[in-house]
Amino acid sequence: MKGGVGGGGGGGGGGGGGSSYALHPKRRWKGFVVAVLGLVILSMLVPLIFLLGLHNGFHSSGYVSEPRNSVPRSFDHYSNPRTWNQSEIKDVTESLGKEDGNGTIVEEATQVSPPKKGLSAPPSVVLKPPSGTNHTNIVAEVIKSVGESEKICELKFGSYCLWRQEHREDMKDKIVKKLKDRLFVARAYYPSVAKLPAHDKLSRELKQNIQELERVLSEASTDAELPLQIQKKLNRMEVAITKAKSVTLDCNNVDKKLRQILDMTEDEADFHTRQSAFLYQLAIHTTPKSHHCLSMRLTVEYFKSPLDIEVQQHEKYMNPALQHYVIFSKNVLASTVVINSTVMHTEESGNQVFHVLTDGQNYFAMKQWFSRNTFREAMVQVVNIEDLNLDHHEEGTPLGLSLPLEFRISYGSATNKQPTLPMRTEYLSIFSHSHYLLPEIFQNLKKVVILDDDIVVQQDLSALWSINMEGKVNGAMEFCAVRLGQLKGYLGEKVVDGNSCAWMSGLNIIDLVSWREQNVTGKYRRLIQELSMGEESALQASLLSFEDLVFALDDNWVFSGLGHNYHLNTQAIRRAAVLHYNGNMKPWLELGIPKYRKYWKKFLNPDEQYLTECNVNP
Repeated sequence: MKGGVGGGGGGGGGGGGGSSYALHPKRRWKGFVVAVLGLVILSMLVPLIFLLGLHNGFHSSGYVSEPRNSVPRSFDHYSNPRTWNQSEIKDVTESLGKEDGNGTIVEEATQVSPPKKGLSAPPSVVLKPPSGTNHTNIVAEVIKSVGESEKICELKFGSYCLWRQEHREDMKDKIVKKLKDRLFVARAYYPSVAKLPAHDKLSRELKQNIQELERVLSEASTDAELPLQIQKKLNRMEVAITKAKSVTLDCNNVDKKLRQILDMTEDEADFHTRQSAFLYQLAIHTTPKSHHCLSMRLTVEYFKSPLDIEVQQHEKYMNPALQHYVIFSKNVLASTVVINSTVMHTEESGNQVFHVLTDGQNYFAMKQWFSRNTFREAMVQVVNIEDLNLDHHEEGTPLGLSLPLEFRISYGSATNKQPTLPMRTEYLSIFSHSHYLLPEIFQNLKKVVILDDDIVVQQDLSALWSINMEGKVNGAMEFCAVRLGQLKGYLGEKVVDGNSCAWMSGLNIIDLVSWREQNVTGKYRRLIQELSMGEESALQASLLSFEDLVFALDDNWVFSGLGHNYHLNTQAIRRAAVLHYNGNMKPWLELGIPKYRKYWKKFLNPDEQYLTECNVNP
């Protein structure tokens, strides 16, 4: 027995020894079971929490979304070299304080303040590549606060925002829009009210009103098509919505629905804004149908009865004793207004010679037009720049006409007294590549006056020929709202005098003798090669080529801004010798500013045969 007991004890001892090693697997299994049960319970609780809406207690009840930047996302494309060929973003931190030539005070600007948390600050200078036209945009913003939508619109779309404000129309079909709005709100409240048994009557009332408005809107799209009793139905819907708002609801569904509607409305509004801006730009850069008709008719008439009287007048065209005006243009009517307005205000038109430089597409139309029309005793020469044989031009490379380039500069200023001044937009017009061919084209001339084709002359320009330019090359209007020092980051370290004002084309006196001595064309071509940025480099190369070579004309000579500014001083317009329609809203376009168009239109002959046949009525 003892042995048995001992054996049992030994067995027990052996069993005891075995059990000491078997405890670990049991504990592990017990831990696994607890973990699995916990996961199962958690997997059941998470959907339950979302179904009951309890997850809203863990964060703010407001709608959580990705914050919208105050700067339009399209600016990201400007700084992306994979999207655009060339672009730069530089800071402009200098002040913009001086009265400009248009009698408008430019307040002194402060440096851009650090962006607030959660908002991305706009670039100070944004260079937008040209889209196949002679308009290039530089948006230079120096503002203190960046939250205003109008400033962002001005920064993004330029003069389109000004045009939109002036042509804002009253809302049409207000009742239809109000019905749709009430229908959206009712649909947002109905699902939550329908879940409450105590409010069955209100649920049926909402449903009935929703169905009635849906039926009405399916049959009517304008206020005129609405039934006579629509106001009663709208009042019943308003009452039902008021009752639904007074009911205690779980507002999460309503909140989500309304915010969905808000997001959809914002996206739709943004889409229509972009679409309108695109159509605005399309209208600006597209030749009007009537103008195209005029050009085609003139070209056909030229080949029916070609006239060539320029051979007899070639000596007069190159006589340095006469007053020579140069116009770069592809627009028959625009160049006509420039010539006619200049001739009408001079006493000795026989001393005036106008050289219209155009391209091959418009050459024959220009020839036919100016052979049919006379401008007192003045002479008009039409030159096809593509047919010129210049010494320094590379063989095999066609010469193309490039019109003066316009750079849109939008900027705002802020002071302690007025921290949110409105955004200002100016169009800085500058010489193009074709302008630097003048010394080679007119080798026998000593001085010429360049007139842009978007100007109107109101006084005699003969006094320009007696101005002493003190050895300077380019007599131009200075634009001191922007100084070269402010563009130093954009122009590079080559700027010698940072306080020098930018200058504008439009009316320019060119001393060709000094031009050749200073080799301005060679300097410009060298800068173009160094910059190698296409048309965008024209601003940099022009400003640097004429640095310290610009003679500032008196402010009374040129009054600019008639192509983009609706709020110019009428008295200043009448006093100016030359009106410059710089900007997108040219006077020959339907988008032109109506109150300024009359100064341009009066120099056209409305009884001209081709204008009548092509329905040209600017």
